[in-house]
Amino acid sequence: MATNDKDAGTGSAVDLTLEECHTLLHSQPVGRVGFQTPDGPRIVPVNFSVDDAGAIEFRTTSYSELASYAPGAAVAFEVDELDPEHHAGWSVVALGTCERVMEKDGAVFGAASEPRTTPWAGGRRPMLLRIPSPTLSGRRVGPGQAGHEVHHPDARPDARPDARPDGR
Repeated sequence: MATNDKDAGTGSAVDLTLEECHTLLHSQPVGRVGFQTPDGPRIVPVNFSVDDAGAIEFRTTSYSELASYAPGAAVAFEVDELDPEHHAGWSVVALGTCERVMEKDGAVFGAASEPRTTPWAGGRRPMLLRIPSPTLSGRRVGPGQAGHEVHHPDARPDARPDARPDGR
């Protein structure tokens, strides 16, 4: 199938710096964890937070596939933001080994340590999982990649929402 310039997209993909990856990782409340099960790979959305050391933390139930298969295994975590109208967006991927977060006595933490880790899904999710020291990478795609900011082709710096077409 042939494509033309219009179909090919409106910008190029660029790699994000580590600093940009950290900033964008902190900007979203929901990400996705990818892990392997005996029946194949799974990807599940989770509310998450990033601790002061850069570890990604999220909660689940103790009987979920995530709780059963992710701890001790290599996992992928992704957070992104997309703008389909302008063919723009970014994605940050974290790779690492998942672990259970345990209290001194060996029990899994029961309460959320901060509101951002409170799951949107109903029910109790007492198990806290962590990806310590993940390897981060990211990409941004869209128009206006200089400095990595996305400029929308129809946006004008002098535009006012109440302005008429004749500028008054």
